[in-house]
Amino acid sequence: MTQVIELEGVAKRYDSGGTPALGSLTLTVEQGEALAVTGPSGSGKSTLLNLIAGLDRPTEGTVTVAGRRIDRLSEHALARFRRERIGMVFQFFNLLDDLTVVDNIQLPAQLAGTPRLQTAARAGELMELLGIGRHARAYPGRLSGGERQRVAVARALVNRPALLLADEPTGALDTATGHDVRDLLLELHRSGQTIVLVTHDPALAQACASRTIHLVDGHLALDTAAEAVR
Repeated sequence: MTQVIELEGVAKRYDSGGTPALGSLTLTVEQGEALAVTGPSGSGKSTLLNLIAGLDRPTEGTVTVAGRRIDRLSEHALARFRRERIGMVFQFFNLLDDLTVVDNIQLPAQLAGTPRLQTAARAGELMELLGIGRHARAYPGRLSGGERQRVAVARALVNRPALLLADEPTGALDTATGHDVRDLLLELHRSGQTIVLVTHDPALAQACASRTIHLVDGHLALDTAAEAVR
């Protein structure tokens, strides 16, 4: 199997004299794997996600994503790599309220220089897949939380990323809507999408992930493969 993520001896310190936010961690994630990252607040979950996304750089070690050593890329090259190879979904959606649904979805492809007709076709395909086509010309503020998260997922997938990162994707949703997003993540995993999911919710990890790691005080405390993804 192809490794989409390779972390080798990665550590992150924000204060040279303080406790590391993330201890020395070696981790690989295979293509098509859905990895849940769990742990208490302050355990290093967000730090790990930021290192994988290239939003932060390790103090020690190497970070390779989709075959690229991202920890040594320039800021410009890193931003381009992130646009083209990594999709990100956030707890509070991070949609642009002054753009329509379809414009929000198309934005990463436009920034990556994808031809307009190709971008429009891909956005249409994703809106149909995610059941939000009827909202194409609506603005995010008029949508429910679940609908906005579906728009955010479509935006994250528009460039066909090698990796989808989801940071507490159900954290701002009610229970029923959270279940809808859980089912969506499960379907994406079944379709072969590689996913790293940060969550406080063990039920979400159990439902969506083929493997779960648990962090405590910046260190890997548990690494467990699921019996099966239902």
